[in-house]
Amino acid sequence: MTTEILRYSAFTHDPAGGNRAGVVLDAAGLDDAAMLAIAAEVGYSETAFVTGGDVGRRRFRVRYFSPLAEVAFCGHATVALAVALAERLGPGEVVLDTPAGEIPVSTALDGGSGAVRATLTSVPTRSRPALPAERDAALRALGWTTADLDPALPAHVAFGGNDHLVLAAASRARLADLDYDFDDLAEVMRRYGWTTVDLVWRESAERYHARNPFPVGGVVEDPATGAAAAFGGYLRELGLVTGPAAIAIRQGEDMGRTSELLIEVSPTDPRTRVTGQAVPVSQASV
Repeated sequence: MTTEILRYSAFTHDPAGGNRAGVVLDAAGLDDAAMLAIAAEVGYSETAFVTGGDVGRRRFRVRYFSPLAEVAFCGHATVALAVALAERLGPGEVVLDTPAGEIPVSTALDGGSGAVRATLTSVPTRSRPALPAERDAALRALGWTTADLDPALPAHVAFGGNDHLVLAAASRARLADLDYDFDDLAEVMRRYGWTTVDLVWRESAERYHARNPFPVGGVVEDPATGAAAAFGGYLRELGLVTGPAAIAIRQGEDMGRTSELLIEVSPTDPRTRVTGQAVPVSQASV
């Protein structure tokens, strides 16, 4: 028996950019061990597995695995999966039942490139100030100090399906200079239950740059992530969104895999809408 694995690069129109994700559209016969083994073989930060659903209703059950463990939700693998479904079923609305909750996704053809663009609506987000012990443990593992942080954007733990520590760098140069202790940061993240550390720098109110270390998933850094949904909740909690806002996030540039994400945030809705394209890379069978 073989399992078809699709490979996509998400949050980009260029297969050489973005964040790669595996997609398995028929995982009904796979157990946890088999899905974890496939994710490890694929080697991307996450692979999405469709474990069941109703094609007629365009509703599917989905699980996500990194090479090391299952995760409750993954934004870039969701975009990749939605694009793969749109290519087979046609653009439109799909609903994904994930361990984090229900995720509606709309897909449409981009008028300029003809590529499929997907917009997911996150589960309700929340954000709280990070405890000093949480912040300081992460800073030590990163090799940063409090002087490296933007005092206008305090450290928070933000949730958008998973928990993420948000740390805002005081400068673009600080964000670019990322050379952290992999094992130490992984231990800190496991201790506090964070999926990634969301490192950001504010270029303007409408544009941010981000980097996402992911050592608990066995990956040094993700070039584009669903932490953008949690970041939307962070901005709302800080009162930086006073009306419906569209905010661009540029990620992956410092690792040579530039990604572009668009988030839509409203002060009256706890959910974040995250938009991006995905393009096929290759496919194989195992």
